Order: sequence, then structure tokens, then C-alpha cells
Amino acid sequence: MKQWMLGAVIFLLSAPVFGQYEFTVEKELKCTDVKNQQRTGTCWSFSTISFIEAELMRLGKGDYDLSEMYMVRNIYKDKARNYVLRQGKANFSQGSLNHDVMRALEMAGAVPESVYSGLKEGDRYHDHSEMEAALKGFLDGVLESKRPSEKWPGAFEAIIDQYMGAVPESFSYNGKTHTPESFKKALPINPDDYVSLTSFAHHPFYETFILEIPDNYSNGSYFNVPLDELQAITDYALSNGYTVAWDGDVSEKGFSAGDGLAILPENEHNDDKFKSPVDEVKVTQENRQQAFENFSTTDDHLMHLTGLAKDQNGQTYYITKNSWGEISDYEGFLYMSAPYFRMKTVGLMVHKDAIPTDIASKLKL
Repeated sequence: MKQWMLGAVIFLLSAPVFGQYEFTVEKELKCTDVKNQQRTGTCWSFSTISFIEAELMRLGKGDYDLSEMYMVRNIYKDKARNYVLRQGKANFSQGSLNHDVMRALEMAGAVPESVYSGLKEGDRYHDHSEMEAALKGFLDGVLESKRPSEKWPGAFEAIIDQYMGAVPESFSYNGKTHTPESFKKALPINPDDYVSLTSFAHHPFYETFILEIPDNYSNGSYFNVPLDELQAITDYALSNGYTVAWDGDVSEKGFSAGDGLAILPENEHNDDKFKSPVDEVKVTQENRQQAFENFSTTDDHLMHLTGLAKDQNGQTYYITKNSWGEISDYEGFLYMSAPYFRMKTVGLMVHKDAIPTDIASKLKL
């Protein structure tokens, strides 16, 4: 499998829109190919599977191409049970979070992409719009019956099968016969080794809390650390060979996947902001908190941080793998500035060993 490795120094002088951005890559970590989630809200699975595949590389286990859509279908099933048990007073949508992929791995195992693509014969691309509507309509019908029977889970899965295809009970991979459970056991990934972190002042630091965002249907807990330490964890992780799963907001005028940049300009209306470095907002714990509470910062996309770079002015950027295909001159990657990271990061997932010792001790890890 091709691995996306950015050059040690990138001068994009051939493309006018990038002509005055000069990036020096300080750290680049191995990761798998950029994929495309297409017409689905499943960035959470694509970003986390990319993260897991990079972990397998880090652990010396070689290249894997794991099925994102296998995780998606199992989270749909888990969400459905949650939705019914909460009598419709819960979120049922295409979105989820990094920790849900780890939960799906524990609940239902894993399969390679070659075994389950989530596309039926004749399908050209992923599109879950109609399926989501059909699934939710079915669940609402179950709830209207007032006395759900034991038949509805099987009927729900049959709808998924119709749209995404059924999963084989067993399959062959590298000469061995596997089930999803045995394949999971062959992967040296222990979900307990991975932790979620965030930084919000409405909860005590160095404790865990259930992050109040709509896609956290499973009530996942996050370690809460001060903003400077959240950034320090990310810098330490990337500098020491650990990639980072990122969850945040990409609705800003300074985010442009087509330009390969995520920046937080002081003047967001500056038409030249994607042509050359501009002054960016100074982000503090206080203005970050305000942006979260007034919904200027929302949880709307998940990506995968795979390296560190600086521009010609010394500004730090996080090399970020997206899941919208090989767009832009960066072929599906983008450069996220440190100010953008500080303001727009909602949550992270890292291996617990990727946390500096002094911070880990405060978290009792």
C-alpha cells in the first residue's frame, strides 16, 4: 500500500494560491492512503480507522486497509438500541466519535476493506442519506407501537444489509480463515490503551467528564486538561512517533480543504488569507470556552494529525489527513495552524503512552 509521506521541505511555487506559503516539515509519520467518505457523515470512522492503521505501522505490524463501513454499520446498530431504549429521546444520525470506533472494535471485531466495503454491487460511491432516513423512520415506527417486540433488531439490520450489504460470517485473509472477532484478536490494538482528551473550563481540570456534544450518544468520557497542556500533549505525541485522532470544527472561513489550509486569521474577511501567512487570533482558555458555549465552535468533523511543520514565519502547523479524497495540491492533506488547533479542537484521542509523564501523573494514568 502506498504511504503518504510529505517531503522534508515543501515549496509550492507552481500553484499561485499557495505561492507564498512555504512549509518546512519537522516531523512526518507514516499513515495509509487518503480515502473518501463521499456522501456520508462518517468522518469519525475514517479518521479513527486511519489512526488505528497508523498505530499498526508504529507497532511494526505492517500495512493494513481496514473497513471503515464495518464499524459504521455496527455503530448504527448500537445507536438504534440506544434510541429505542431512550424512547426516541436520543441522537440518531450518521455522526459519532473516535471512541465509538474503539467500542465497535470491542463489540464486533474488525474486517479488512477487501472483505467489506459497505458498497453493494453496482454502487459507485457511499451515500447514506436515504438509508439514514429509512433507519430512523423504522425506529420511530417501532416506538409508535408502544411495545417493541424482539423482532425489530433483526429487521433493522436487514435494512442495513439492503443498503450496505451483509457481512460474511468468515473470510480468508493472508491464507488464514478469520471471523471478525478472530481478526480483531490478530491486531495488537487494545482499546483500553487509548484515551480521549479535551479542554473546557466548565468542568474541573485533571478529571473526566462526559463531553456535551450531540454525537456523544454513547456518553464517552474525556480527560479535561488546560489548553496549553492539550497542545503540549499533541506536540509531544507527534514528536515521539504517535499520531493523533482529531475532532473539531471546520465551519470557519479560515478552513479550506481545497486550499489545504486551516487558519484562524484576525481578519477572516481578508481575501488574501490563503495566499500568504496572516496574523492569527491569539487563543486563550477564555475565548476558546466562549466559542464553545456560543456554538461558534461545534463538533462537525474528525481528521487525523500525522505530523508537524512550520511556515516561513515560524508558525507551527499540524499536518492533517482528511477523508474527502485527494483534493488540493496536498493530495487530501492540509496544514492546520496552531491557533486554529487551539480554538477549534473539540477532542483528541491518543495512545496513553503519548502523554508526557508529568501530565499523565496528574491524570493518574
